[in-house]
Amino acid sequence: MPAARPRLAIIWLTVFIDLVGFGIVIPILPFYSARFGAHGMGYGALIGAFSLMQFFSTALLGRLSDRVGRRPILLATMVLNAAGYLLFAFAPSFLLLLVARLIAGFAGGNISAAQAYVADITSASERSKGMGVIGMAFGLGFIFGPGIGSIAARLGGHAAPGLVAAGLSVVNLLSAFFILPESLRAEHRAVRDLWPFGHMADALAHRELRPLMLVWLITPFAFSAYTVALPLWATTTLHWHEQELGIFFVVVGLVAAFVQGGLFRLLTRVVSDRRLLITGMMGMALSIGVVPFLAHSATLYAWTVVLAFSNSIMSPAATGLVSTFAAANEQGTVLGVAQSLGALGRFTGPFVIGVVYDWTSPLAAFLVAGGAMLVGWAASLGVPKPRRPDVSLGV
Repeated sequence: MPAARPRLAIIWLTVFIDLVGFGIVIPILPFYSARFGAHGMGYGALIGAFSLMQFFSTALLGRLSDRVGRRPILLATMVLNAAGYLLFAFAPSFLLLLVARLIAGFAGGNISAAQAYVADITSASERSKGMGVIGMAFGLGFIFGPGIGSIAARLGGHAAPGLVAAGLSVVNLLSAFFILPESLRAEHRAVRDLWPFGHMADALAHRELRPLMLVWLITPFAFSAYTVALPLWATTTLHWHEQELGIFFVVVGLVAAFVQGGLFRLLTRVVSDRRLLITGMMGMALSIGVVPFLAHSATLYAWTVVLAFSNSIMSPAATGLVSTFAAANEQGTVLGVAQSLGALGRFTGPFVIGVVYDWTSPLAAFLVAGGAMLVGWAASLGVPKPRRPDVSLGV
């Protein structure tokens, strides 16, 4: 069995390529959807549809990876990713564009298997650092992806970003097929029901996991709501286009790569995961709520740095805490539940904020998103200090 460090590098590369493909379509999505007459609710539906499928697939794929292993799940979802991006490139209508996002959303549920892979090969004390490496892959994916997408759209039209993303998914599939070994030992495999919605109730009822599960639900709701409102507001107020929105995601990615690629590991030596979680939640709430009061792109980018930094310390800390409270044979399951709750938040947030934005005002949309993040911050205050590495949910 290969050592942990090379395998961590391989899974990092897998997630990185996957996220580059995802990042390619993000800056063009609001403008692409506008070609079919979509506004706040329509754009929110495209974002929400992706997360709706993630809600189902993260739970399913996390538990399935506990049964069959991580490698088969990762490979199968890479195939689906390529198919979804091809349909995205050639979608002739809003309906098929929506179907493409549904396919990509289901494939995006493989993050629970990727995180479980990291949990398999790291000790409990090193787990949040390993999750930080995954976060760095996300950050770098958002650095390169949006820039590639903007350039591809400018040079090759609206179909080009989807084609590039599909090609990267094929590269990802081939590299993982030949170099990614299985991480889950035979003695840790378990057969359980594949639709663990009762298990979500168990996690929410668990004293130590409940505050974390609430954080995993509320934070993506607020953040996804913000990502729907921001392009709509910036387009009309600051006159942004694909290039400016691409720069926004590059800023997010650069900060995430810097923090989760090195600074986060240094912070964990002196600050607990719990404190990083609480601090990050407050920083995100402030960064979202202040947006409608900004008048210049420069100040928005500055607050984007605060937002990205806060998210970059919050996310791996939350993931590390969840995996710390899960037994060795339940890593995929519990992380899948957390990711499914996150997907549920990302599904409902865009719809809610799309309606608020269209029917009330941009100010109300940002205040709703920032207020929701404050509720998540309040939930994070209830997260206990870890007392033991494994807490079984009895499933």
